[in-house]
Amino acid sequence: MKIALYGQKFGKKNIPYLNQFIGYASNNSIDIYIEKSFLNILNSFEELKNLNFPVFSHHKELTKDFSLMFTFGGDGTILSAITLIRDSGIPIVGVNTGNLGFLATFNKDVFVKKIDQIFNKKLLLMQRSLLCVETSIKKNNKKFFNFALNEIVILRKETVSMITIDAYIDNEFLTSYWADGLIISTPTGSTGYSLSCGGPIISPDNKNFVLTPISPHNLFSRPLIISDQQNVHLKIHSRVKYYSLSMDTRLISMNQENELYIKKAPFYIYLLQEGGNTYYKTLREKLLWGIDQRN
Repeated sequence: MKIALYGQKFGKKNIPYLNQFIGYASNNSIDIYIEKSFLNILNSFEELKNLNFPVFSHHKELTKDFSLMFTFGGDGTILSAITLIRDSGIPIVGVNTGNLGFLATFNKDVFVKKIDQIFNKKLLLMQRSLLCVETSIKKNNKKFFNFALNEIVILRKETVSMITIDAYIDNEFLTSYWADGLIISTPTGSTGYSLSCGGPIISPDNKNFVLTPISPHNLFSRPLIISDQQNVHLKIHSRVKYYSLSMDTRLISMNQENELYIKKAPFYIYLLQEGGNTYYKTLREKLLWGIDQRN
């Protein structure tokens, strides 16, 4: 078996869990490949400086013969890992060494206890849809990974004035949003930025997207849920030349003449999840539902 390891930072308190993981892999003839920058971080610790594993640094090196990718961090680490996973179909095991952990659902203790079940893939494999964005002007744009698991966000840039976003659904004019920006979110991302802007929570098995305006000036401008089979076309108008386009953790500057075309991506991301750790249980625990704050 061949597996990949990825992370963006690492705390010393997590070293015992990593050592147990590496020991298990070694005893079971599992080949470990570590993302190059993450290996440099691990080697900065005295206890881990002698780690000697093959590395990868590009998505083309993650071939389909990899059985799993393990991410050490939080949800942001998984979002970053997707730029390497892409359409390879390699399932992700998110080990939560971060904070909230909506996607990275294995806490460190559970991860160690369930390691046999993880490697034997006896846990739940969750399929998550993504968004894809195309631009109307391509020749001057740098090539970028144009997919997002959580959300695509259009934001005003270098101005305190609102921007205007003309939105079309399947070529039919919907409305003009006068706002600081607009969020187009997947069900996975509905508990993120969209939620903080008043958007609904959508369970991941729904085949929907949600359009959530950011600080809209029109009081009747509210989040809208649409089918993920529909295409969204956006035209942006601003007092300055550029606006910002965010795709999960990645932010780029776009000329306002550049229109956006957003649709469902032609592939899915797969997350391995503990059987008893359901989506609704995660909501209760992470959002403190049912907790009496008076106590």
